[in-house]
Amino acid sequence: MVPSLSNPKSMMFDILPRFLLGGIFLLGAIDGFAFILFGDHIIHPPTSVEGLALETALKEVGFFWPLMKSVELVGALLLLTNRAPALGLAILAPIMAVIVCFHAALNPSGLPLAAILIVTGGLVLWTQRNRYADLFLPDAPTKQTQAVPTTT
Repeated sequence: MVPSLSNPKSMMFDILPRFLLGGIFLLGAIDGFAFILFGDHIIHPPTSVEGLALETALKEVGFFWPLMKSVELVGALLLLTNRAPALGLAILAPIMAVIVCFHAALNPSGLPLAAILIVTGGLVLWTQRNRYADLFLPDAPTKQTQAVPTTT
């Protein structure tokens, strides 16, 4: 479904936040894969000594950095293509929480980025709220599942 650009409310509260959030994570994923493949970052904003220590530890674990960047890439593509933006936000939310906490505790110079993630994530969450509604129903699931009989 192609979004209508004639509706300024849709543009302001749905399309722009989704594209900004997806673009931030796409850029982060590309930068992360550049580090994995070539050993150097494309962009690397100023980071505190404590922040660099955490980043280095995450890279030295071995599997975690590629996993995190793969999740960022998938989430960004889901947001940018509007295929499953609610799923994209759901898989990016834990990474966003870590980024916000990282900047709040270890790298205060990155707080503007953290604020952008909070605002755009909140707007995407608000526009996708119907997709998450079933998670908060009090009686779900209403049916009991039947045990599968075993065969011997």
